[in-house]
Amino acid sequence: MKIIVTDFDGNKHELEALEGWRAMEVIRDWDLPIKAECGGCCSCATCHVYVDDKWLDKLPEPTDEEIERLDDAFDVEDNSRLSCQIILNSDLDGLELQMAPSSEKD
Repeated sequence: MKIIVTDFDGNKHELEALEGWRAMEVIRDWDLPIKAECGGCCSCATCHVYVDDKWLDKLPEPTDEEIERLDDAFDVEDNSRLSCQIILNSDLDGLELQMAPSSEKD
């Protein structure tokens, strides 16, 4: 399976992904500059991404914890999610994400 990630410069990356992995792990492991400071514990919001609108209905609803973390993030939009909370499965093959400005690694 794959996910398609648009980086901070607008470049699209088609990343091989494994079912059961978090989108954040895939982005990080392919060396895209995502902060992901908490490593996927849903405690920092530094893996903030924008989900392409056509994929929003295919994702589970965000948990209360994810919504609370997004309240701490900058540049939040209606399609904002934490990539550490997106668990990949075959229904998400081809998922399109854009890295949010607040998640860029220094």
